[in-house]
Amino acid sequence: MQLYTPIEIEQIQQDIPHLIEIMEWVKNFLGRHHPDLGRPGPVCPFVPHALKSNSIQMAVIRAKNLDSQQLEEIVRRYRDIFLEIAPKEKELALNKAFLLIFPDVQIQETSNLIDGIQQKLKPSFVESGLMIGEFHKRNESSGLHNSNFRPLRSPIPLLAIRFMVESDLPFLLSPDSPYLRIRYLEAYLKHFAHQLIDKTKLNAAYQALALAKEQLKEESLVKY
Repeated sequence: MQLYTPIEIEQIQQDIPHLIEIMEWVKNFLGRHHPDLGRPGPVCPFVPHALKSNSIQMAVIRAKNLDSQQLEEIVRRYRDIFLEIAPKEKELALNKAFLLIFPDVQIQETSNLIDGIQQKLKPSFVESGLMIGEFHKRNESSGLHNSNFRPLRSPIPLLAIRFMVESDLPFLLSPDSPYLRIRYLEAYLKHFAHQLIDKTKLNAAYQALALAKEQLKEESLVKY
């Protein structure tokens, strides 16, 4: 049973159009194949199963009069909630996702707010076994199978939270900073080293970690 106050009803009325727009985008873009994707299947292979299992949850975050630090704290709280209510069944957990929608963030602010928050929080998320992705109209991240495809463009700025999976390895190799790569790869191996079926990914992760450590060592020598 749920009771609503007049103020809550007004807030729901304001949020509903944004929730509907993102839900349609999830179904019709992420959940379907795109001719520019470069591989068979939907843009996000987990979305069809997540929709069937009702595992996607969304929240509208009102960013007016909030600075980046306040928004970061809100996202951290959602991370904690995500972990608290995670399903025990592995298959259900893999399909679980939070979509945090920021309709008040203007397109010219996405680089500082959406991208900035994602970059700042990603290390702690990865170390918690999670991924946090940034989506907005100006996102220039390319697809893994087609460099001209932009899979992270959404009609409204949002941050997505989900569990890290084995196939996330390429996203953890992208930072230029060897220090960050080490953090990401050590977290990846901590979560998957004893359960990875694909030994190619396991070997690639260990090799990338060794290279990152060597690069960090060389950079330290140069400084001194």
